[in-house]
Amino acid sequence: RKEYVDLYVNYKFNKSVQKPFEDFMQGFLRGCPARNWKMFSPEELQVLLQGHTTFDWHLLEKNVSYQQYKNFDQTIRNFWTVFHKLPEEKKKMFLVFLSGSDRITGYGLGCFRFSIEDPQKENPDESSPYVSTCRLILYLPR
Repeated sequence: RKEYVDLYVNYKFNKSVQKPFEDFMQGFLRGCPARNWKMFSPEELQVLLQGHTTFDWHLLEKNVSYQQYKNFDQTIRNFWTVFHKLPEEKKKMFLVFLSGSDRITGYGLGCFRFSIEDPQKENPDESSPYVSTCRLILYLPR
């Protein structure tokens, strides 16, 4: 039985996917030659391809620029107070709302910059926050 299970597992995980994997690898290496990837450790390569998954949220706050706001305005202070109380999953959902991804490029949060702007609506109570994902702008009504 052990031999049967070993052969079956080998077939399922290795032999049955060998040809499709070789085709994929050939195409991948044509566009991304292996010599270019050898300079990275596996951990660095994962960050490069997938982005960072853990964050220093206070660094994110530090790198924000403000338009029509100052960092000591009550709206901004309230925003960051609520933000820092959110669970990690909700903070990542905010990143998705802001940038379209819950990950940050390999450069990390130190290089990730976004701005918070006042959309200057006549009645801010009737307006919800919205974003420009391509420009990384959060429009936050007062």
